[in-house]
Amino acid sequence: MEFEDEFIAGLRDIFENRIVFNSVLGLKIVEMRPDKVIGRIAMRPELVGHYSFNRLHGGVVSAGLDAMGGLAVMAAIGARHMDEAPAQRLHRFGKLGTIDLRIDYLRPAIGESFELRAEVLRLGSRVASTRMEFLGAEGKLLSSGAGAYIIS
Repeated sequence: MEFEDEFIAGLRDIFENRIVFNSVLGLKIVEMRPDKVIGRIAMRPELVGHYSFNRLHGGVVSAGLDAMGGLAVMAAIGARHMDEAPAQRLHRFGKLGTIDLRIDYLRPAIGESFELRAEVLRLGSRVASTRMEFLGAEGKLLSSGAGAYIIS
């Protein structure tokens, strides 16, 4: 199953432009499928958490993974309602919110860019569960996350 261009463009606009904090992080969507989403953050001086090592701030890692978990839920909801028009599906995300988030910091986030991945483990009628990964440019796992999101 693939999403229509209209749905992808609308979800990209919501995620990258209307959720202003994602713009502050520089979080961009790389790939969006019903079963998995991939994003990217480029390192910038404003995102440094430890100046001696030029390490990404842990808050950027957790906020990025949380945002990607939410995007994965949006994609899964969109896939569940493919019988609706793309514009109608984009209105289903008004009540989406994080209710639980766990981040495990495995390695320091040092590099020029980072890849973020998320997938939905379970999409219920009220709550969705996700798994997220934060990788360095070379593909090494730096952090992992799990989240729960309210969807109704």
